Amino acid sequence: MRRNIVHEGSEQLTYEIREIVAIALELEKLGIEITWENIGDPIQKGETLPEWIKKIVSDLVAQDKTYGYIATQGVAETRRFLAGQVNKRGGCQITSDDIVFFNGIGDAVAKIFGFLKREARVIGPSPAYSTHSSAEAAHSGYEHLCYDLDPNRNWMPDLNDLENKIRYNDSVAGMLLINPDNPTGAVYPRALLEEMVEIARRYNIFVICDEIYCHIVFNGAETVHLSEVIGEVPGIALRGISKEYPWPGSRCGWIEVFNQERSAMFKKYIKSIINAKMLEVCSTSLPQYSIPLVMGDPRYVEHLNQRKRMFEKRANEAWTILSQVDGIQIIKPKGAFYMSIIFDAERLTHRQTLPIERPEVRRYVEQIVQGVDVDKRFVYYLLGSTGICVVPMTGFYSNRKGFRMTLLETDDRVRETTLKTIARSIEQYLSSTR
Repeated sequence: MRRNIVHEGSEQLTYEIREIVAIALELEKLGIEITWENIGDPIQKGETLPEWIKKIVSDLVAQDKTYGYIATQGVAETRRFLAGQVNKRGGCQITSDDIVFFNGIGDAVAKIFGFLKREARVIGPSPAYSTHSSAEAAHSGYEHLCYDLDPNRNWMPDLNDLENKIRYNDSVAGMLLINPDNPTGAVYPRALLEEMVEIARRYNIFVICDEIYCHIVFNGAETVHLSEVIGEVPGIALRGISKEYPWPGSRCGWIEVFNQERSAMFKKYIKSIINAKMLEVCSTSLPQYSIPLVMGDPRYVEHLNQRKRMFEKRANEAWTILSQVDGIQIIKPKGAFYMSIIFDAERLTHRQTLPIERPEVRRYVEQIVQGVDVDKRFVYYLLGSTGICVVPMTGFYSNRKGFRMTLLETDDRVRETTLKTIARSIEQYLSSTR
């Protein structure tokens, strides 16, 4: 073409969680039965919504209003309900005008970074959730700017690293955190959140907190919402129903905006995001109508508590099995529904393998492992040998070598078998030579 039409940040748009599916599907064609441990979809792994939530949704389907357009920022009564929920916590008070709905958090992330001035950077965690890191890198045209999460401190942020990178890089305009964290399962205590907000206040930057897993906290962990610690600092919390009902196919998420009246520039930025949403008219209406009915139902609290107990049991089961394996580091998750496994430094090589019975599968795996990171090599061999699909840690913009798996399998027997197979495969892989 006579002009280059490719965006400068296009090569930064990667999503290993989905990209590995293409590899798994090729192996499936070769006769390998795949166990999907790559993506956080509770429905795919067998979880079902309570009948009372389904009844609310089905009743809404019968109402004509759920088929029409709604206000650009979202259903008015739903935004009022959510603002009320925020204000009940204490801390920063908001109105319904501070809430904007999107077609899932992914849509919100695209707008948040897409309408940020290109030279303005948002520093985020490493390991990083790919949606955030790719969107931030793509908007800037440079590699994602990140601060370390330390596995030796239960995956807590390295605040010295965070502050130094903000202090010596005046392009940093915002700070991103994910609490509870994906992919590590870490949960940040109130005191740590307050320290992070204080860093933002000190350097006059805004805060983005992805709270999609905010009601999946267990193993004795306690945390708070961003609204409770944000003070007078401009901020954005990202929320949704995909992991909480759970209803990932709803593609229903929203942002809660804090203190936009305190900064004319921040308010103008938020207005640009709303205007961008206006060009789409609005987000999907039906799931929004369900939120006050579901979250306001007295059964909802026990629904959340039951799921916390469920994920706590699975996290502890996974930790018990995998912590017995030599050569890896595991921190017991305290939130969300993931577990990250890190290989000890220098334990992985480009010569290790796992046995693969079918010659055609072995040839395919041997071909695709050429030149890849050592943790991705393990993941590909695990796929070819066992059919278990996990995500390499380097796919989360991390220098640490390992992988992430989910805690979503509902079949107790299948889950135990999967965990024991992974444990055995790690031992076999680390001891292999070629």
